[in-house]
Order: sequence, then structure tokens, then C-alpha cells
Amino acid sequence: MGIADHNRAVVLGASMAGLLAARVLADSYTEVLVVERDGLEDLAGPDGSAETRRGVPQGRHVHALLARGRHILEELFPGFTEELVAGGAITGDVTGNVRWIMDGHRMPKPHSDMLLLSMSRPFLEQRVRARVRSLPNVRFLERHDVTGLLTADGGKAVVGVSVTEDGAESTLSADLVVDAGGRRSRTPAWLKELGYAEVPEDQMAISVGYATQYYRLPDGVMPDEISIDVVASPELPRGAICAKIDGDRTVVTAYGYLGDYPPSTSAGFLDFLKSLSGTDIHDAVRDHQPLGDPVAYRFPANLRRRYELLPALPDGLLVLGDAVCSFNPVYGQGMTVAALGATVLRDHVTGDQAPDSHAYFADLAARAVDDVWEMTTGADLAFPGVEGDRTEEWQAEQGYVADLLTAATRDHSLLTAYARVVFLVDPPSALAAPEIQEAVRAALAQTGR
Repeated sequence: MGIADHNRAVVLGASMAGLLAARVLADSYTEVLVVERDGLEDLAGPDGSAETRRGVPQGRHVHALLARGRHILEELFPGFTEELVAGGAITGDVTGNVRWIMDGHRMPKPHSDMLLLSMSRPFLEQRVRARVRSLPNVRFLERHDVTGLLTADGGKAVVGVSVTEDGAESTLSADLVVDAGGRRSRTPAWLKELGYAEVPEDQMAISVGYATQYYRLPDGVMPDEISIDVVASPELPRGAICAKIDGDRTVVTAYGYLGDYPPSTSAGFLDFLKSLSGTDIHDAVRDHQPLGDPVAYRFPANLRRRYELLPALPDGLLVLGDAVCSFNPVYGQGMTVAALGATVLRDHVTGDQAPDSHAYFADLAARAVDDVWEMTTGADLAFPGVEGDRTEEWQAEQGYVADLLTAATRDHSLLTAYARVVFLVDPPSALAAPEIQEAVRAALAQTGR
């Protein structure tokens, strides 16, 4: 099948994953159609800031575009970083302008040479959507709900989707369907209806609860910092992130594990901030009037759908983003993993042949999901109430990371190395490099360990 025969790709969902999928598909398909249940008007609140759309309730809370994700977006949309900064995104260094508090200890702030962009999710999503809308072969079909797959060859190929608008049903033909419909993706149910095996799932219940409140803080409160991150620990399973964002605002998201949720009242929210291992965020905001009441959100479990393990899959159907794997949002990895997935998708739709589903899902697991899943679930297992297998290997890895962070208070280059992994620039294996291990040993020796 030549490029000219790549006629239409249909993307399910205008999420960040869906938008980035549409961007890469536009290079290989004559037409890309993004089907979205919501309306996509670029709404603005009374202060002019972008508002969260209904289908992204988590969009009100702190979001992170990690350094690796920014690199990918800049590659897909040249000049995008400059556009974000011009629009009001806050910039700085990922370690030099961030106050990290771990177990009550304030970490050093070395310069990392990694750019940090801080902004709200709606601010970022609107600008990505505008870039995708500007592509001549991409169309958005708003306020349409996808109700099922169209198949051919006895269910061996997906050739489109059925949709409804205001109760009226119609069909859309497609040479490729990409499901970017998020955690509530209906692809597993649709595949089962077609006679395919049930999609294997890995889950880790963490019962994380959020509350978020916005402020407008004076310039002197955090003069040389973009954010303050008070990290939850096994001893105190609650934390918070305070970040300057677009619209001259500061957003504070507090969170707790295993049902230890922050209150949804302003007074209770402040008390929760004061109870953390460091009172830095509480002290920054306590004397300032919040912009509205706290907004709550719940995240029950890390969830991974293992499409790469299915013995059979139909042609013409791929899945991306949270529809494949949704991670504990405390770590801010979701949008960057969606960007990584888009680069995998790009590689599998470029060329003369239709994408091979098995090859795609295997590649997606290896290049976008495996490392992040291991990092996230490994970190969550540190909380005693989280169920999972704490192997000897896991215990050794956790002990080493704890030693590395202790050593980083002496050798600041170790914090930069750690940040490169956390921001998904380097793989976790980078921390096991001989020179890093030697630096950890040397720094610990200085502390008497």
C-alpha cells in the first residue's frame, strides 16, 4: 500500500494523546479525522486563562510536561517552546528553580541545563490543538460519541467506526482507527464482542486523592523558584506541589495515598499543607486569598492494558496514551508518555505497508511504557499499604535510590542525574552506570556511611 493509498485515519478522542496521534498521522494519511465527544471551543475564564473542558476533569490539577515530552513537542511543532513562553508559560531550570523537599530535607538546587516549562493543562492543550487544527488534512468531528467498530473479513480487520450525534447514528470509514480515548477506552469490550481474547490488565491500587486550589501570589513569595514539591513518603503518605503557571497564577495540588485525602475546604486544605514533611507550601500561601474553593479528584489505581500479549489482533486498529496505560498522576508522566507513544505510532505508519498491530504494541511497550511502569509501580510499592510483590531486586533498587538521594546532598551532580531519569530524558538504567555508583559511594563516605 503506497502513501497515496493511506486515505483516512480516524482518531478516537481529542486528548493530548489523540492530538499528537493526529499530528503524526497527518504526515502519512490523506485525511485525519479526530472524533471527540466534547465541544472544543477554546473557553476562557473571567481572568482570561484557559478553562478545563468537561472530558478532562483532571485538567484543573497540576500537570507536568516533562523535559522529554517538551523535546518531542518541539520536534513535532517547530517553535512550540517559544510560542508557549510568549503566551505566558513560566520557564526555568528543572533543578535550579525547583525546591524539592524529601523526608523533610530540602534538596540542593544545582543547574541541570534542562528547561522546565510550567503551565496549566488547558493552556497547553489549547495550543497543541490549534497547531493540529492548522494542518490542512486534519478535521475535528466534535460532539460525536463513538459507539462501535466497523469490521470486515469476519472481524479480522477494522474498517471504521459508528458514531452518534444527538441520537442520530452514522458511520465513518477508515483505513486506520487509533483509540486515544483514555482510561475509559471501550476497545477491550469491542474486541471481546468480536471474539478476541480478553485484554490482559495489570493493576496496582493506590487510592490517591487530590485537592487543588489556585492563588495569585506576590512576586516576592517565590522569587527565584518555579515550584515547590513536598514529596510524600512511606512514613507520611501525603504531599503537595505548588507551581507558578500561566495567567499570573499559582496552583497548589495536595495529594494523599490510600484514602488519606486532602479536604475540599479552604481551611482544611491549609491544615493539610501544614501537616506535610515541610511547611514550605503552607507558609507560601497561608496569608493569601485563594481563587475559589479547592477542587477534588480521585485516582484509584495504576492500570496497564497488555495489548502486546494478545495472541491475535484485528488489522487497522491501534491504541495509544491512557487507553493503554494510565499512571499515578503524582509523577506527572502521562502527557510525556503520550508523546513517546506518538513517536512510536509515527514510525509504524511511515512507509508503504499498513501498520502491523503486533509489532506496534510490542514497540509501544518497549519504547514508551515498560520503563515508566516499572518506575511508577516501584515507587508506589514503597507505601506499606499498597499491595504488590516486593522482591529482593525491588528492595535493592529502592535502597540504592535512597542512598543516591542522600549522596546528592553532598554531590549535587547526582541530583541532576536523578532528575534526568525522573524527567524521562535518560532511562532508569543510567543511574546504575559505574561512574554514578562510584559517585554515590564517595559522597556517602563523606557523610560517614
